[in-house]
Amino acid sequence: MSKYAVGVDFGTLSARAILIDERGAQLAERVMDYPHGVLDKTLPGGTPLGPDWALQVPRDYIECLTAVVRGCMEESKVPAESVAGIGIDFTSCSVMPALSDGTPLCEVSNFRDVPHAYAKLWKHHAAQYCADILNETAAARAESWLPMYGGKISSEWLIPKAMQIVKEAPDVYGAMDRFIECGDWVVWQLCGKEIRSACNAGYKAQWRYGEGYPSKEFFKALDPRMENFTGEKLSPDIRPLGSRAGFLTPEMAAAMGLTVNTAVAVGVIDAHASVPACGIASPGKMLMAMGTSTCHLLLSEDEKPAAGVCGVVKDGIIPGLFAYEAGQSCVGDHFSWFVENCVPESYALEAKAAGISLHQLLRRKAEGQKPGGHGLVALDWWNGVRSTLMDFDLSGVIAGMTLQTKPEDVYRALIEATAYGTRNIIGAFRSGGVPVDELYAGGGIARKDPMTMQIYADVTGCDIKIASSAQNAAVGAAIYGFAAGMPEKNIAGIVRDIGAVGDVVYHPNPEHTETYSRLFALYMELHDFFGREEPTILHRLKAIRTGQG
Repeated sequence: MSKYAVGVDFGTLSARAILIDERGAQLAERVMDYPHGVLDKTLPGGTPLGPDWALQVPRDYIECLTAVVRGCMEESKVPAESVAGIGIDFTSCSVMPALSDGTPLCEVSNFRDVPHAYAKLWKHHAAQYCADILNETAAARAESWLPMYGGKISSEWLIPKAMQIVKEAPDVYGAMDRFIECGDWVVWQLCGKEIRSACNAGYKAQWRYGEGYPSKEFFKALDPRMENFTGEKLSPDIRPLGSRAGFLTPEMAAAMGLTVNTAVAVGVIDAHASVPACGIASPGKMLMAMGTSTCHLLLSEDEKPAAGVCGVVKDGIIPGLFAYEAGQSCVGDHFSWFVENCVPESYALEAKAAGISLHQLLRRKAEGQKPGGHGLVALDWWNGVRSTLMDFDLSGVIAGMTLQTKPEDVYRALIEATAYGTRNIIGAFRSGGVPVDELYAGGGIARKDPMTMQIYADVTGCDIKIASSAQNAAVGAAIYGFAAGMPEKNIAGIVRDIGAVGDVVYHPNPEHTETYSRLFALYMELHDFFGREEPTILHRLKAIRTGQG
């Protein structure tokens, strides 16, 4: 009997499920938006949220999960008993407080109007001051794990978000039995076991293979109330990717149209799932998982500290290899912000008359420009900086504006800024002794936006291979589902059978690359001035905007 696997991709706004066979052929796909979306202004009951908050309602995840998987089973009509496994990927670091039985704390009556009881989405940046304390403490104590995270921990990650709860809502901290990645929580709901992923723990909670989490002494130095944080709020059962967390509970099997013999894979970070989906299982091949943000992922045989690296984790993507992560926290969101806020009505009318989107209109107007033709250089910091500065109190900058500057000029400059950010990350890896030999890209931008991808090729000077699947992360999740359900098969072999890139390859134009190298030098001058020499300029602007200075 043929075997199949389900992959479910939990993104920022929706959950998407696919069903594939052992050769990677997709038989069904379903998507559903989270009913409550992203909470960044108020809770469902009206409680207001502060600046830089981004929350979600955990029950939305299960509602969408059961709907999309059942939809795939109904569409494909494959026998339920032929589905070997289910894998899930999730945005990270998206974390939530829960009781010991897995009940989300926000579902407890006296916490329904308490913001800290909800799931904190990856782009929740209100814990930056906690990250600052953490980084100062770790540096002062010369913590051995800090260099493996580029010397700085992000406010997006688990420990700063837990610190924020301790400092702002100690009653929530005291009531929660678990502080858990949302992806690990979904796995818990699927199989009835609290199993944490080495991918999540390693990249986002400073867990180290063979060493564990940072010491009790370190947590006590952060805040005495956190001395026993790892023992009291985190689970010690951490398993590598490709392993089995358990099997579906009868309730979840019935809700999704599967059986209790369907294996549940350990969860994976959404961007990281895209690596095996591209057929990558060997060192030196960097994948850009491009969406609202971009995650840069690279396999290596060696573990080395490198500037701007968000983390390096043994077995973090493929068993036996070290997996490096870097990232940019504003890419697709960057372009959407501009279209939604900075385009005149005349452009909207022109796009409507042409039957195209504003994005398409702006690309059409900008694609004929030569590098440097608009006279602008921007810093891609609209949502703070992940790599290489790891500072979410920084903000965006555009230099070179004149009375002749048009919307398409700014739009192209913002695209170029994200490409410069990627070139900076590649350079940081290479300077740290971590080879980057090939460049791959996946996600909607990579597949749908030739102008942007050609700019990236020209700026980086690299050929860029594009993922073949439109649902790269879900395919990767399904690959891990196969690994969980068919443990007799080697995961590298499963990757070879299913993972692939398409025929589209973007080649750099040498003339454009030369011009972009000069522009990149200007970008780095701005980068170093606003990010290293005088970061307080942007810090003070944010403090004034948020009423903190």
